[in-house]
Amino acid sequence: MASAAPERTVRDLTGLLNMAGHALSNRLAAALAEVGLTPRMQCVLVHALEEERTQIQLAALADLDKTTMVGTVDDLEKRGLAERRPSATDRRARIIAVTEAGRVAAEQGQRIVDEVHAEALGALPEQAREEFVAALSRLVESGRLVESGAEPGPKPVRRARLARN
Repeated sequence: MASAAPERTVRDLTGLLNMAGHALSNRLAAALAEVGLTPRMQCVLVHALEEERTQIQLAALADLDKTTMVGTVDDLEKRGLAERRPSATDRRARIIAVTEAGRVAAEQGQRIVDEVHAEALGALPEQAREEFVAALSRLVESGRLVESGAEPGPKPVRRARLARN
């Protein structure tokens, strides 16, 4: 005999956010692919255009692990959209500089991102759109989704350094 399922008092928020996020991510990836970009590339280009940033700083902003970030920048360099350059302020650091072609691609990509987001929000009444985005922002920024004392987001996995003889 099957036992009764527990009564739900709240909608499955995790499931709803996961389904919405997955669908939106897939739609965005498909739209950006039409102009030869990935969401990762777009994110890195936009953040690199904001100010001089190192690869490590960009990885943190884009929530990418070190290996994924290296591959993303390699792809951007191969396409002539960005290049690694010495930092003007720290000679030990290398920054990711966006080329003119990269700036044009980032602008085109941002138009696509904005269109995809507007299309997704179009499912809501106009007044509810701003309220929805504000509510999601408050939820993320409140820190309630993060364990006490922990930083938001996953930490990149780092390999142990080998001892030199």
